[in-house]
Amino acid sequence: MAFRFEDLQVWQKAMDLDEQINQLTKTFPKEEIYILISQIKRAADSVVLNIAEGSTGQSKAVFKVFLGYSLRSAIEVVSCLFIARRRAYLKEEDFNVLYNEYEVLVKMITALRNSI
Repeated sequence: MAFRFEDLQVWQKAMDLDEQINQLTKTFPKEEIYILISQIKRAADSVVLNIAEGSTGQSKAVFKVFLGYSLRSAIEVVSCLFIARRRAYLKEEDFNVLYNEYEVLVKMITALRNSI
């Protein structure tokens, strides 16, 4: 693999969840395209992108900062999931699966940040 981030399990997990969010938003009402769909997709993308950007050619201190951005974006995704559930765009079962997966991802990001 050419880039350091490709080997990071946390980046791989974030990529998998990013795709799940992308697929999920295809089921949301079209009136949400510039509102909730855009917000949750940007936040999910941001998790992946900040892990990648911070891992490559940066100091450890800078990588920790980018992991912090990634962590906050993951929390933003979870908040968007709550909104989607409340608006009945998301079934309880699907909410629980994604909520639990993002909880794992947040723990992974936090553990990596703490280990640096």
